[in-house]
Amino acid sequence: MDRLLLIDGHSVAYRAFFALPVDNFATTTGQHTNAVFGFTSMLINVLRDEAPTHVAVAFDVSRRTFRTEEYAEYKGTRAKSPEEFSGQIPLIKDVCAALGVTTFEKDGFEADDIIGTLATQAEAAGMQTLIVTGDRDAFQLVTETTTVLYPRKGMSDLVRFTPAAVEEKYAVTPDHYPDLAALVGETSDNLPGVPGVGPKTAAKWITQFGTLDALVAGVDAVPGKAGESLRAHLDDVLRNRRINALVRDLDLPAAVSDLAFSTEWNRDAIHSVFDALEFAALRERLFDYLGGGDESSSAEAAIDVVIERPAPGELTAWLDTLGTDTVGLEVTGVTRPVGARADGVAIATADGRGAWVDPSALDPADDTALAAWLADASRPKVLHDAKGQAHALAAQGWSLAGLAADTSLATYLLKPDQRAYDLADLSVRYLHRELASAEDSGQMTLDDALESGGGADIAVHRARAALDLWVVLAEELDQQESLPLLREVELPLLAVLQTMEATGISVDGDHLAALHEEFSQTMRDAADEAFAVIGREVNLGSPKQLQEVLFEQLDMPKTKRTKTGYTTDAEALQGLFVKTEHPFLQHLLAHRDVTRLRQTVEGLQKTVAPDGRIHTTYFQTIAATGRLSSADPNLQNIPVRTESGRRIREAFVVGDGYETLLTADYSQIEMRIMADLSEDADLIEAFRSGHDFHTVMAAKVFERDASAIDGELRARIKAMNYGLAYGLSSYGLSQQLGITTGEAQGLMDDYFETFGGVQAYLRGVVDEARSTGFTATMLGRRRHLPDLTSDNRQRREMAERMALNAPIQGSAADIIKVAMLGVQQALVDARLRSRLLLQVHDELVLEVAAGELETVEALVREQMAGAADLSVPLDVSVGTGRTWHDAAH
Repeated sequence: MDRLLLIDGHSVAYRAFFALPVDNFATTTGQHTNAVFGFTSMLINVLRDEAPTHVAVAFDVSRRTFRTEEYAEYKGTRAKSPEEFSGQIPLIKDVCAALGVTTFEKDGFEADDIIGTLATQAEAAGMQTLIVTGDRDAFQLVTETTTVLYPRKGMSDLVRFTPAAVEEKYAVTPDHYPDLAALVGETSDNLPGVPGVGPKTAAKWITQFGTLDALVAGVDAVPGKAGESLRAHLDDVLRNRRINALVRDLDLPAAVSDLAFSTEWNRDAIHSVFDALEFAALRERLFDYLGGGDESSSAEAAIDVVIERPAPGELTAWLDTLGTDTVGLEVTGVTRPVGARADGVAIATADGRGAWVDPSALDPADDTALAAWLADASRPKVLHDAKGQAHALAAQGWSLAGLAADTSLATYLLKPDQRAYDLADLSVRYLHRELASAEDSGQMTLDDALESGGGADIAVHRARAALDLWVVLAEELDQQESLPLLREVELPLLAVLQTMEATGISVDGDHLAALHEEFSQTMRDAADEAFAVIGREVNLGSPKQLQEVLFEQLDMPKTKRTKTGYTTDAEALQGLFVKTEHPFLQHLLAHRDVTRLRQTVEGLQKTVAPDGRIHTTYFQTIAATGRLSSADPNLQNIPVRTESGRRIREAFVVGDGYETLLTADYSQIEMRIMADLSEDADLIEAFRSGHDFHTVMAAKVFERDASAIDGELRARIKAMNYGLAYGLSSYGLSQQLGITTGEAQGLMDDYFETFGGVQAYLRGVVDEARSTGFTATMLGRRRHLPDLTSDNRQRREMAERMALNAPIQGSAADIIKVAMLGVQQALVDARLRSRLLLQVHDELVLEVAAGELETVEALVREQMAGAADLSVPLDVSVGTGRTWHDAAH
């Protein structure tokens, strides 16, 4: 028997919204997705468990229906939907469309009416029907072939309401459930029932009289106060019954026969929607449970590759057969800067050949041959996530040259907002080919590959996938004019980063240990002082206990309400302290600050390698703007604006055999880029004047002499300068400066009147991005922003802020990368021992060898200043010292 699945879209989405913490579900663009996630998760589960042959989802259009025309107060007590819920319904419809699920909505009617109509059609067609809804009115549709799946807790526990289950719970049959509801009323719909009459009394009357109509006809025979109440409110009962009756004969654009569901999906559509929602894990669940795909994107059988394992002495000849053709390369093993190890090298060609090399089994001649082939720049190689594999090769004493492409970096340039760039996922998406995983190693055909850890067959097929993927990606990159950015910036930078990671930076372990003890003692002192204020000890890290102290014991003003109570996050507590200046909050905030510092120190201590240096890992594919990211540990997050934070930087020291650390950074690079892009004459002149930039800007805005600009006026303009590229609003500026919104708007008006070119640029960049669909940096780095044309205001405004920010911050990222390449090449060309250690946003840190300081400083200044040709000078500040802190400038 065919099985129809009907889902009340709004009902399920609303329940999902309140079942999942909204703060835990948001995309990088700021779009909340908890309702979408809960709905989609439920949909996957029901599709898996119930295996429907037909599926549809019904949505409400608005609160105005024929029911509100009859009774204006219908659902009148319902609160306005939370702001975070707004915009999630269209996203749910996107998910449905990607899965091939038909959606319905109809003006003047509710989703229940659509479901009632389709369920009635299914009944007539002899189909089974499952209805997922949190609305009890659907119980009137229950029959021997129609079941309601009602959420009992969250979205994972669905209770099956069959005729027997409805009768057991309400003591009436499903067709009499609306009679019972008319008598009792429905609070959520603002339908008042008969006062003093509950479900048991209502069920007894219906059973006694047989129908609601018979009860109404014989209402005078109903005894007692309940009878009096019924007679007094009979009009309400009749109105309730008219309103809760579902319409079953709507004219819909599709019939149940048109709702056939198939897992012959368009995977490209699914990938596009799930990428935008950043639902990577949910997508895996979807494919794991249901599989399938349409003809254009179905998973093909693994491509045939003849895998060889050259015997000792044969590798040189096999490598020679490759000539200068581009090949795919995959290196297995440990790919971190510390402890790297190469367990295997897989090579794949475009004509179906492959080789697996076990480094531990190579004889000296083969080792030499492979090392030479890997280091030969004339032998082009394609890898996926090449930097880590280069570390593994380096651990074997081999270097990597001839990197034609890194498919991870290539995909990042095409889709910079994507969260991850897994080769298996990209293979399915672009090549329509499933890659085997480690769990599939039992399918390997080579016994010796299994003995080598199960990596041979998988590694060779991954190498082939990278090679084939590059063919597709290269064409797309060429179409969006991004090939030069890959070849001239990102790929060369990969080698520089590998060298920096392997080098690391020296640390003073004793200094870190002393800081840890000092911060620990400060934490204890702050906690004791907080406890003394309230007269007892509590867990300062427990939101629940803090809520009790702040809002019950101390009776402080309430903060923003969350599902678990009033928020105690840092911003809320800081705001409370500004209002109250309560000493408990003072000590609590101090405790939190020093806790973060101690955690930072602990993280650094754990990552000090045996060589006494910290080797961070840089990522080129994390930040959508093009900036590098640092992890394990994150050295870009070392505090610098507080004295305690600066003391952490004192732990980073010049290493043995070197003379000093040198730091160099750009001054106000983003504002200089703004000046160049906007071509605002006054802004350009402010930079060319050679005076303090913010003071000059303030003097122009306030029409005063620069000598009359005090710290407050300078701060106001500085906030404007740095906020403009981030879509700063008058409200945001007022919050930063502690002034009224009106004053902030006036300041912005004065600013734009003075610097009209800036305002024209900011407007123009958003308009152009809305027209083209993307922004671009000076080097052509693109960021696609489809939400610029979204009907959802929140998503559209977030995209507009990104459109303002991406060209400026992205250009700054490009410039520092070009500078790094220039500095590294200049060091090599000059045959210096000095070396690059770190990149922290707009700053470079170098370790300078004895006797090389003057030369290094000159070449760093030259390369950084010449990294871009702007209409204003790129100002470079340089400092030196034994520690990172001492080298500050």
